[in-house]
Formats: sequence, structure tokens, C-alpha cells
Amino acid sequence: MRIAALIVAAGRGTRLGGDAPKQYLMIDGRTILRRSIEALLADPRIAFIQPVIHGEDGALFAASVEELSSDRVLPPVTGAATRSGSVRRGLGALEGHYVHAVLIHDAARPFLPADVTGRVITALLDGAEAVCPGIEVVDALWRVEDGEVAAPVERTGLWRAQTPQGFAYDAIVAAHRATEADLADDVAVARAAGNPVRMVQGARENYKITTPGDLDRARHETGGNMDIRTGNGFDVHAFGAGDSVTLCGVSLPFGRGLSGHSDADVGMHALTDAIFGALAEGDIGQWFPPSDPRWKGAASDIFLRKAMERVAARDFAVTHLDCTLICEAPKIGPHAAAMRARLAEITGVAEDRISVKATTSERLGFTGRGEGIAALATATLVRT
Repeated sequence: MRIAALIVAAGRGTRLGGDAPKQYLMIDGRTILRRSIEALLADPRIAFIQPVIHGEDGALFAASVEELSSDRVLPPVTGAATRSGSVRRGLGALEGHYVHAVLIHDAARPFLPADVTGRVITALLDGAEAVCPGIEVVDALWRVEDGEVAAPVERTGLWRAQTPQGFAYDAIVAAHRATEADLADDVAVARAAGNPVRMVQGARENYKITTPGDLDRARHETGGNMDIRTGNGFDVHAFGAGDSVTLCGVSLPFGRGLSGHSDADVGMHALTDAIFGALAEGDIGQWFPPSDPRWKGAASDIFLRKAMERVAARDFAVTHLDCTLICEAPKIGPHAAAMRARLAEITGVAEDRISVKATTSERLGFTGRGEGIAALATATLVRT
């Protein structure tokens, strides 16, 4: 039986919040994608591997696999907008290679054990038309409604699906041709076509890297040297003439404005300084001197975007931003959500990893006397 493997690597991995797609992030000196390819290459029964990548990732892919000395890795094909579409393109690329069976594997599962691959292949050799590795659900399950536990869910017979999922090539091609839907995985495609699917034992270490926590776990488990940086920022601006203030990128109607060389966005300035601090690359005044007329009245998102450019250039990713605004007025609470959304838009960091909050100084000091606004910020960076 001639067996090929299809590795799906065309996604963007946006939940990780990094500058590069997650499959190209490093774990102890090797990209996630390379580790996944090497795991499949470990089984000599796999004749070759067909990668499916995003159309913009050619250079990233080439750099990722340049040290692999295997002619079993075929040139990549370009994926589609959906996972199912990418799989269909990969299957199409295998046409003419005289494939009898195909394993379809997620690029984001870099710790695939050899025995899991072996069980999937053994089941195919035993005549199964479709095979899925998985692990039984052992934790208690509860249905949650509006944030509260509503009812238990019976876990008997529930399994968590993994990859590589194995299929008779002709059968899975026909199943994909029969549906244009973007289903959860290829097991769903096979079942939609009426094909039976055999479940075999997976492995707990064969988890999918989806969140920053998953990436931290992977780096910890491989003994990789994590480079985590934390930077702090502080800024103040006095009130002056005007009818609005700009805070964290949002304009708030107010009886006064904030005085400064730029738009005096004290929150965004503090966040920018926190990022520069984490990188040990000076402060906002060094990058954008107030003596330079180019920055007169400039929107502060220019400064924050430059800081994020430096993050990417240094191969880091921002994993968390926290800003505290200190003032008696205006009220920040009603606008905090809009500020978080604006900061997420500027930085590309997920909104649920950005915090904006406010406090007063109990009418003490210059903020307590209503003379201006202060801001404190913290940025956490992890090398990718």
C-alpha cells in the first residue's frame, strides 16, 4: 500500500497573537511545522509528505525546512481560505502519485508520537476506510449558560479527536467532492459521505498548539530557553485648552484638552514606553524627540506602531498589555472597551490580552487637583 501524508499548514494562527503564523514559531530551535514534518518522516511507510501552505508563506516555509535532507517532502501547494478547501487542494496535488491511502495531519501538532502514527497506518492496512486517533474524555463535563453551570454532560463514549487522520485515498477524495462545506475535520467529511470511521488510541502529548498557553507548555516541556521580557511605562500630561482628550486612541468629549507636543495620549505613550522598555531600546522621547517638528500634533498610534515594528524585528511577540489611567475626570469606565478594541486594532494583540482600567489618586497630588492625567503601563513580551 502506497501511503502519503498531507500536512495542513495554511492557517494564520491568530489566537497566538504573534507576528508570524504559529506553525513557523520556534520551539527549542525548530519551528512547529518542521517538528510536525519530522514526526511523520519517522515512519518509513510514509512514501512522501505533501505540505499545504498559505500563499504568502513561501519564504517562511523554505526557511523552516531548509535543513531537512529528505526527498520525501514534496514542494508545497497553496491552500485555500478554509481548512477543508486546503485539504481538497492537497488531495488534488496527490493525484497521479498512485496513492492508496493518505494521512491528514495538523501542522500545529508537533509532538506526534510514532506509535500513534503506527496505529493509524495499521488500521488502514487492516482494511479500515477511515481512521481517527483520539483520547477518551476523563474530566467531568458541564454545560454552561450565561456563565453559570447549568447541567452535567454524560462523558461516556466521548473522545477528543486528534490527527493524523487516515483514509483510503479514493474514498476521502470522493467525500470531499461531495461537499463544499468547511467541516470540523476530515472525519466529519468522511461521515457526511456515509463512510464508517474507526477510532484508535491517540496520545495526550499529541496536543494542538492553539493558544499562548499551549506554546508556553510546549517550550517548557522541550526544555527550550524562553526569553520573557516585561517593561513598564509611565507618562503624565497636564490639562490645557480644548474640548476633548484622546486616551488609548479614543477621543472623549471633555471640557479641557491635554497639553503635549503630539496628541498627548498619555495612555498610549505609557504603553509605547513599556514596550520599548521590555526591548531595552530606550524610550519614546529618544525615538520621537519633542524637539522634532515632525511629531507636532502627531497621532500617538504612530509611536505605538513603531514599537510593535521593533517587537517583530527582534523576533518577539506581545502577549499582554496593561494600562492604568489615573485621573479624577473624565470617567474612563464607559470607554474602556472601546479603548481596548482600538489598541487591539493598532497592535494586532488579541483584545482579551489587553487591559485598560482607571483609578483616582483620592484627590491627592496633581491628578487629585484635576490638573492632568497620569498613566502606568506594563507590557509582556515572549521571544518567538
